[in-house]
Amino acid sequence: MAGILVLIGSPRREGNSAALAAAVVRGARAAGVEADSAFIDDHVAGFLRDCRRCRGPDGACTIGDGYRRLFFERFLPAAGVVFCTPIYWYGMSAQTKAFFDRSFCYYAASFPGSAEVIAAMSRKRIGLAIASEETYPGAALGIVHQVQEYARYTRSAFVGVVRGVGNSRGEVARDPAGPLAEAERLGRELLTRPYTDYHIDTPRRGRVWGDADQSAPPCGPAT
Repeated sequence: MAGILVLIGSPRREGNSAALAAAVVRGARAAGVEADSAFIDDHVAGFLRDCRRCRGPDGACTIGDGYRRLFFERFLPAAGVVFCTPIYWYGMSAQTKAFFDRSFCYYAASFPGSAEVIAAMSRKRIGLAIASEETYPGAALGIVHQVQEYARYTRSAFVGVVRGVGNSRGEVARDPAGPLAEAERLGRELLTRPYTDYHIDTPRRGRVWGDADQSAPPCGPAT
């Protein structure tokens, strides 16, 4: 796919992370963008191991679950990816973290196709949707920072963050901040929302919003 993949890091099929993910997919499809979602734990059955011990003679990962297919057939071809995770102990879920960790098997130099994997991992559009029970703003900062650094490391554009508050299944819909609407908007705009990441030597325009030739670059860090 060349559209958007939404990865759900919660084990709850009707939970608040899943509700946020469904809203992202709705928004993307309303904008005419191909979008799909996946529960990570349908594909990942184990954590990263010592690649020096378990990598096969051909350099392939020998962990026998569905991660490779999810990673190669759905994640790498996607132009944009939205990670949806609950807050567990002030961090992302173990399923979400395992997805990031397991990618090492394929971008490490010991994998024969690592150069192609790195190229496909890079310069994506990245979004984040977080579900939590508490409203404390700092509860989500660790997750935001980790995804921010992942985006920086892969030269991707970290487009936006949505956070919804709720505990019982689907309760996020009652959050007066309207996170489901914001998640739909993130889905609609993930591939088109203006994105800038200034450095001290970045050429600056006179204003942020204006005519087409004065708008922000559509993708990637500014250089």
